[in-house]
Amino acid sequence: MRSRLMLSVLLLTSAFAAPAFSAAVREIVLSQPCEGCEAVFDGLPAKPASASRLAPANEPGQALLLSGTVRLNARSGPGAPVPGVIVYAYQTDRGGVYPHDARLSGAAARHGRLRGWAVTDAQGRYSFRTIRPGGYPSSDEPEHIHLHVIERGRCTYYLGDVLFDDDPRLTPARRAQQRLAYGGSGIARPQGDARSGWRVQRDIVLGLNVPGYARCGR
Repeated sequence: MRSRLMLSVLLLTSAFAAPAFSAAVREIVLSQPCEGCEAVFDGLPAKPASASRLAPANEPGQALLLSGTVRLNARSGPGAPVPGVIVYAYQTDRGGVYPHDARLSGAAARHGRLRGWAVTDAQGRYSFRTIRPGGYPSSDEPEHIHLHVIERGRCTYYLGDVLFDDDPRLTPARRAQQRLAYGGSGIARPQGDARSGWRVQRDIVLGLNVPGYARCGR
């Protein structure tokens, strides 16, 4: 088992070392419920950075740093960190709306302009600078940031949401659902404050709880 895990890490490291990502080659989209999964390829940079932005520096709202580590799924729990995995994220603005961008169309337009990609570095780390999102107006939907992953040369799938532990709209029922969340629990505990900015961590275990993952890359 250990040798198989090491081989997986070596293969993914090779993908990380590649000079560019070709958006013309689209990974298989796993068939779990995945609204707008095709948008992950629309605008995908040839060379994503490991530290990226969802919101521009002048975006109104409370500053937020979202970061995490992507790891293999081992029988005993989270395994070795994986470089070269692309994390795609999108979110609402501080008012809870996906802001319009006239340059976007289709599924990407529904995601709005607060979207971006980061590729995990040699230690499996990624990060996004953004603002803290608002929950949907006139709704009990909690604040959230949507996440997808692209395992290069294998598949892409929707992970679910980053949720905020201090959000009063995060009900016990929603918390319970996170026990089987794709890639591990999305509930993050914010550190910091509204004035200095927030920090949250969302680690990802590849394929964990994801339907159909066994055929990924075949």
